[in-house]
Amino acid sequence: MSGSIAIVGLGPGRETLVTTEVRDVIDRATDVIGYIPYVKRIAPRPGLTLHATDNRVEIDRATHALQLAQDGARVVVVSSGDPGVFAMASAVFEALEAQPQFAGADITVLPGITAMLAAAAAAGAPLGHDFCAINLSDNLKPWPLIENRLRLAAQADFAMAFYNPRSKSRPHQFGQALDILRAECGPDRLITFARNVTHPDQRLKTVTLGEASEDMADMRTVVLVGNSGTRRVGPYVYTPRSAE
Repeated sequence: MSGSIAIVGLGPGRETLVTTEVRDVIDRATDVIGYIPYVKRIAPRPGLTLHATDNRVEIDRATHALQLAQDGARVVVVSSGDPGVFAMASAVFEALEAQPQFAGADITVLPGITAMLAAAAAAGAPLGHDFCAINLSDNLKPWPLIENRLRLAAQADFAMAFYNPRSKSRPHQFGQALDILRAECGPDRLITFARNVTHPDQRLKTVTLGEASEDMADMRTVVLVGNSGTRRVGPYVYTPRSAE
């Protein structure tokens, strides 16, 4: 295999948040592969082929990247945020493990700024102490497992970041998640809804769990829940670095 694969993160949206390292590897690429909205962020140029595919075909996308690299291409697989956080890095390695003909592939993973971290920065520092990230989509795992993880994370007093909280195909599960959080954390825990973070129409709203409703979130929203020590200071939300 004479080609290579770079799996990169394009950050949460604003182009200034794409790292220089990621820009450089895209500039050297012969092929870019990814989900349609992310590939649209890559400027066409001579010598570059853009391969945009629809959602939920991650393994097909990863296999295509491995095939192109085997033929000598310099492939870049793009994700939003960081490629290792609910994104394409795991899919590429899953495809590699399942298909031994691609053994020896030259693969590099380049980090990006996640929507979770961009949302936390916009709000202040709600993830300033121990925290966890949970994808609320049940496309790749059963909903009872998600419910259990929510309960255990709340009982352990983690701050929490939620990806994919609510979609048209899953309109009610986020309401169930809020019910679990209220049962475990009480109604006064702070929760922040960050929609389209880093985009011009970015919208932040911090309320208590008692005030939160499921219609405050959609697939363009990152949800941050504080721990028992999370508090407001002026317009900001932060979690102290120490715990009692």
